[in-house]
Amino acid sequence: MSDGDWPIIGNKFREFPQALGAVLDLPTVTLFTPEPVQEELLLKVHTPAHLSRERGAWYYEGALRTVGGCVAAAGGIAEGRLNNALVFSVAAGHHAGPDSAWGGTYLSCIGPAVVHLREHSEWQRFAIIDTDCHHGDGTRAVFEDDQDVLHCCFCDTDWQSSDGTKVDCNVGWRTDDQTYLQRVQEEFCTRVEQIRPSVIFHNFGHDTCQGDYGDRGLTPEFFPALAKLIKDVAAQTCDGRYIVITHGGARADVAQLIFPEIARILAS
Repeated sequence: MSDGDWPIIGNKFREFPQALGAVLDLPTVTLFTPEPVQEELLLKVHTPAHLSRERGAWYYEGALRTVGGCVAAAGGIAEGRLNNALVFSVAAGHHAGPDSAWGGTYLSCIGPAVVHLREHSEWQRFAIIDTDCHHGDGTRAVFEDDQDVLHCCFCDTDWQSSDGTKVDCNVGWRTDDQTYLQRVQEEFCTRVEQIRPSVIFHNFGHDTCQGDYGDRGLTPEFFPALAKLIKDVAAQTCDGRYIVITHGGARADVAQLIFPEIARILAS
């Protein structure tokens, strides 16, 4: 994390890490500042032209550190040093494809993490859940032809690929906590139980919260409940290996409420 305004999320993390409070004192919690990811790894996901366009941008260091955090978290889990992770993201995420990006996320974070795991472990199969308000088009583009990656995006349409590894779920512009959780159980958790990935990645937006720019009617209490649901299915299918990556949402008060609780859930 860094001070200042970053694309999309504004400065919602301005009170962090202090806002995590007593969770930082738990013996199962480690707080670290990641190193920037190496461009050599980025070039295994992005085109040289894309990196050339982004390299001079004012947000580039934040994006590099976000991706570095995802790679470090994935590596720590593969090496047995971590059970799961919460990555605070700026300027990188689900709208970044191989040769284009938009919406405040300019580098792929899960793509390089998956490449790293495949190169440094025996793990080959992965699952991604995206519960940001908007469609994760960049993540979909990165893994479009990869049948060993389940990408399940909760957005505005109902669609699935012929092999069933790429799934879009229409949750409606207005919903409620229980209905959304039930849809996640039916559309994502059931599939994860079938494919049994090595790791679950979660593009975790809270822009769907009441009063935020992607308001779908969800309450702040929804988000820890969602993390608990996915943590439970991770425990059943991949020894609890679960990486939460913060995504959309501008309400600092919601961020300060939900992420300490999510960190506590992961640490429990």
